Amino acid sequence: MNTALARLIAGQICIHACMAGMRLAAPLLALREGYSAAAVGILLALFALTQVFLALPAGRYADRHGLKRPVGYAVVVAVVGAAGALVWPVFPMLCLAALMTGGATGAATIALQRHVGRAAHDSTQLRQVFSWLAIGPAVSNFVGPFCAGMLIDHAGPTAGSTEGYRAAFALMAVLPIATWFWVRATVELPPVIAAAGGVRPRAWDLLTEPGFRRLLIVNWLLSSCWDVHTFVVPLLGHERGLSASVIGTILGAFAIAAAVIRVLMPLVAAHLREAVVVTWAMVTTAVLFAVYPLLPNPWALGLCSVLLGFALGSVQPMIMSMLHQITPSHRHGEALGLRLMAINGSSVLMPVLFGSAGALIGVAGLFWVVGAVVGGGSRLAARLGDGDAHSAVPH
Repeated sequence: MNTALARLIAGQICIHACMAGMRLAAPLLALREGYSAAAVGILLALFALTQVFLALPAGRYADRHGLKRPVGYAVVVAVVGAAGALVWPVFPMLCLAALMTGGATGAATIALQRHVGRAAHDSTQLRQVFSWLAIGPAVSNFVGPFCAGMLIDHAGPTAGSTEGYRAAFALMAVLPIATWFWVRATVELPPVIAAAGGVRPRAWDLLTEPGFRRLLIVNWLLSSCWDVHTFVVPLLGHERGLSASVIGTILGAFAIAAAVIRVLMPLVAAHLREAVVVTWAMVTTAVLFAVYPLLPNPWALGLCSVLLGFALGSVQPMIMSMLHQITPSHRHGEALGLRLMAINGSSVLMPVLFGSAGALIGVAGLFWVVGAVVGGGSRLAARLGDGDAHSAVPH
């Protein structure tokens, strides 16, 4: 991993940690204030709502303007959102902060992924660089929740006080500023110009490619697993009387495991096949979801969280590698935008559905239903790559 890529990963960690920390602190504050699980589900859904509407425009904007301008705007929006929660820690402001930090992180992620993918020279290097880049969200999913949980418990006069929450929101507001520090020195790549003449393609035309459709479906299924874990662990911990620090640590253990597997993957990238890795991850996730709600204590939950992190952490580099192989280079931003829109459209609806379903079938039911669906989807994952790289428009 070279210095330029390391700086981009550091920048991604900072802005993503802002959103990850907000996703822990905001729901816990809402629960403390007496809001229901359904309200918390809506709050969590808002972190993805902006990305649903901005993903395609953000992708096209990145195709036109490269890396630094989209990231710069994203940093400003994220800082304003987290600072708003610091000044007004009330439910409406938490909702607005969720919209702003979620949207900013999505736009920055598209620009970063597009830049890194364009800099790669072959499929092996694509797997390597996306494995390195995928370490960023894994690390930030530990840093954000862990730091937020520690501040909530220890920064105020008592654990869970408003002062503790304000301290957590203050740190989240500072983190995106560091993103600009890391990204601002990056050298922009030359723009890719589409062939002249003909009808301008629409983003939705990418969905006519069978490989791209399969990729989106598999990515959506696995993203739903991530959403289930993020949504249910705070609820499960709250029901069992676990502290914010313990809940944050369980989520952090998942993030560390995802980071570890992504550190190892570049070392063996030449020996990996995308379809095999994704299929293995789906089968493993289905098994872990079957046992997760039956575990008796935080140590067991943490161990299962680690194993789940290994499985789900291996997926994104493979998905991103395939996406860049089956889409034309001048439309990578659009393809990334469609992918982000699909998984975040799910993230908008799923927490609301989880909150409602949780009241009917309980936490265990949520794990078992989603696990069964993901296990069934593993057959679709096994078909990824069946001639897909040759069906895409030439680069």
